[in-house]
Amino acid sequence: MNERMCIVTREGGTAEELIRFVAGPDGTVVPDLKRNLPGRGCWVGAKRGLVDEAVRRNLFKRALKEDVVASVDLGALVDHLLVKNALGSLGLSRKAGQVTTGSAKVEAAIRSGGAIMVTHALEAAADGVRKLDQARKAVAYGGGPVIPSLALFTTAQMDLALGSTNVIHAAALCGSAGENLAKRIAFLARYRELEAIDKAQTTIDAVKETE
Repeated sequence: MNERMCIVTREGGTAEELIRFVAGPDGTVVPDLKRNLPGRGCWVGAKRGLVDEAVRRNLFKRALKEDVVASVDLGALVDHLLVKNALGSLGLSRKAGQVTTGSAKVEAAIRSGGAIMVTHALEAAADGVRKLDQARKAVAYGGGPVIPSLALFTTAQMDLALGSTNVIHAAALCGSAGENLAKRIAFLARYRELEAIDKAQTTIDAVKETE
């Protein structure tokens, strides 16, 4: 198997760390997020800045060995597709019963060990986020998992994906659909170069140092 290598950094990586691109029929560079489009492909590290740099330096033409055109909006297109994939997975997780919403239900899922990731709407109030952070910290301090927490979507986006109204907090639950949702949300966060709102472990370490 040929090693996947980012055309910007020249560093190898796994499919989960890189994004594949191919030449489209019209000669434009097309992101291949599912990694199944035919033809020669090239790879870029899964970060918006690297995709933008590949466009700016005209690296796709050399990597694909074709006279392709990479749109200046390619980085934004990838972001849009990753959001679409994540929200689609959110809807599928709801149908599978592997996502829960609402502050009280999300907190219960955290404390019971059923939650594997928490996502807040961008409009979420600080007090609501803080309350769920406290639950995550308590679970982690008690020897449970450190549950990542992210804020990437608007309430409107989450409402549409879940077929609900005024969704502010949601949690992906254990199970294949929930795990796929968590993976897609984490990939989007990595692409945007955002760190999880995951202060639980830092807090735990600080407390232990004083004991």
